[in-house]
Amino acid sequence: MHEKEKDLIDAFLRGQVDRRGLIKGLGAMGLAAGTAGTLLNLGQTRALAADFDWQAHKGKTIKLLLNKHPYADAMIADLENFKKLTGMNVVYDVFPEDVYFDKVTAALSASSPEYDAFMTGAYMTWTYGPAGWITDLNEWIKDPAKTNPNYAWDDFLPGVKNSCAWNGKPGGALGSDDAKQWCIPWGFEQNNITYNKAMFDKAGVTIPGNMDEMVAAAAKLTKDVGGGVYGIGVRGSRSWATIHPGFLSAYANFDQKDLNVSADGKLSAAMNTTQSKAFHKQWVQMIQESGPKDWSTYTWYQVGTDLGAGASAMIFDADILGYFMNGGDNKMAGKLAFASFKANPAAKAATPNIWIWSLAMSNFSKDKDATWYFMQWASGPEHGLFGATKMDFVNPVRQSVWKDAMFREKLNKSYPGYVEMFDASAPGASIKFTAQPLFFDLTTEWAATLQKMVAKEVPVDEGLDKLAESINGQLKEAGLG
Repeated sequence: MHEKEKDLIDAFLRGQVDRRGLIKGLGAMGLAAGTAGTLLNLGQTRALAADFDWQAHKGKTIKLLLNKHPYADAMIADLENFKKLTGMNVVYDVFPEDVYFDKVTAALSASSPEYDAFMTGAYMTWTYGPAGWITDLNEWIKDPAKTNPNYAWDDFLPGVKNSCAWNGKPGGALGSDDAKQWCIPWGFEQNNITYNKAMFDKAGVTIPGNMDEMVAAAAKLTKDVGGGVYGIGVRGSRSWATIHPGFLSAYANFDQKDLNVSADGKLSAAMNTTQSKAFHKQWVQMIQESGPKDWSTYTWYQVGTDLGAGASAMIFDADILGYFMNGGDNKMAGKLAFASFKANPAAKAATPNIWIWSLAMSNFSKDKDATWYFMQWASGPEHGLFGATKMDFVNPVRQSVWKDAMFREKLNKSYPGYVEMFDASAPGASIKFTAQPLFFDLTTEWAATLQKMVAKEVPVDEGLDKLAESINGQLKEAGLG
């Protein structure tokens, strides 16, 4: 690196030049964007090394268990910078999601020391944490001798960070003062609307602003777009994953809960209230009138594929699902747009439930200190910015990355409405479920009940009363109710 290039990068790292000025300046020196990015990474690595002993575990090797995902791809693409920074080596196994969580469970339940850290959903830590399979990371986060002073723990989006912390008590509030930090958020998904603008224009439909409008818009799109296109895609398989995206995001916006927590910590079903029944009736009507014919088989993949292929006019699901359908070789690439969705007309803003891909440390790791060096680098602001600007690392979990002008410009250029959607819904984004060990069983039963309602096998009111009765019985049997 020549002195002029080094001086310009140092000025950027000191905050004296913004990213646009940096790239423009490096371009004036004859450097291509890719070369400029490489030099910036090297400069950031050099700056990191100046403030912290990143070489404390030089020569050590850690092993990761990774899900095949763009977040993992971004990390792997930037891994050489970590190796140069620390002198450490990193090896990893990558598995597709349909087998990934089984691999994690097998390794942890066997107390295997093979993997030091792994990708996980925050929901899974409600099982892993109390089982003693993962480590409370507060020990490292709060130790200045082990954590880079520029790690900026307060830079994480509060709702996302708090959703990864739980005290281990069934019904305990996420992010409470006594919570254990079971994992570090890495990237997350808000649940909002992705829509096909041309189809909306053809049907004369505007972006729905509440649940009544969504039901009506989906029905009009189904009727008027033609070509077999249906109005709205939402998940429907018999799985907990049907409940957590659009469904719970809208449900929670009406201040409805999955479970009640009494003063003495006892749990009880909360989904058979009058307001909940009214919401379920709307949701069921929307699917019956405007969903796919085989809705009960729909997972993340079918919802996304139909949108990308032009078979559906909009989805109410993960924003990053819409992001990926708006690119690649999808038929509708470049034709999709995004909007925040506030289901309750009386609510001030959207309050989406979220999925969080996170990093957790195995309690069976042979070298937790070295593992933490990797985890803090991979979840640090420098790597987050690399992934967001150079790769498809959406949604980043750090506020500083969302403030970066080049990242926002990248989104605005190809993903209309994405930045505005994020800004509107991120303040209210968090996990809305009650943390407790029966989470997967109870939400899967909820999805099964929803299927019966849509198939007209049971009326909504009766179905929810029976569901609440069953859930209360399971909670009592488990000593939770």
